[in-house]
Amino acid sequence: MSKTLKVMFWLMGLFLLIILVQYPIQQATDSWQTWSLPLAGQTIVLDPGHGGADGGAEGSDGTQEKEIALAVSHQLQDYLQQAGAIVYLTREGDYDLAEEGTTSLSRRKTEDIHQRVAFIKENEADLFLSIHLNALPAKQWRGAQVFFYPGKEQNEVLAKSIQSTIRHHLENTTREALAIEHIYLLQHAEAIGALVEIGFLSNEEERALLTSPDYQQKMAASIYQGILQFAAAK
Repeated sequence: MSKTLKVMFWLMGLFLLIILVQYPIQQATDSWQTWSLPLAGQTIVLDPGHGGADGGAEGSDGTQEKEIALAVSHQLQDYLQQAGAIVYLTREGDYDLAEEGTTSLSRRKTEDIHQRVAFIKENEADLFLSIHLNALPAKQWRGAQVFFYPGKEQNEVLAKSIQSTIRHHLENTTREALAIEHIYLLQHAEAIGALVEIGFLSNEEERALLTSPDYQQKMAASIYQGILQFAAAK
């Protein structure tokens, strides 16, 4: 083989090597862009309502609000973390946030709600959601509804996004998101936020759904889709 041919083959080999080295890098870059996380860099606080001595709303069979609110919050936390968000829960178990030595239930509830507001601020939340359930003497009421504090445009946008995705995915309500003034957490937390009442424990049919892990996951997924919709619109 002539010297000229050897040089040509060597150059061709070098060119092929350069292509093979660069291709995986470019492919990885394209893949990262394709699979970028939609909530990366966002800090979200989830607030499962009640806890400890304060069970919240209760169904006729003894089902308590605090249990389901925590279960749905954990499901929602998983969805949000998979999307890249940093997620904190105001409570991880069956307890409130009041001081250990406080014995009066009314005093504990006051301390608890103040600590929840402080928790949202301390963790520098970009947004927060408080998860609750409802109960009324009239058993016909059912369905989820999202509430927001009036006067802050982004609160309303977030609440309407979540109400919309719950309506679309679960078809359990025809309600619209509603402004409400006298909810301490919504009024005093500085971050963008909303309160999600996910259903009525006083309605037997809906209570059966709310105690089902499958329905709890569907509820969490619907709320998650609303947060994604809100984030995409910002």
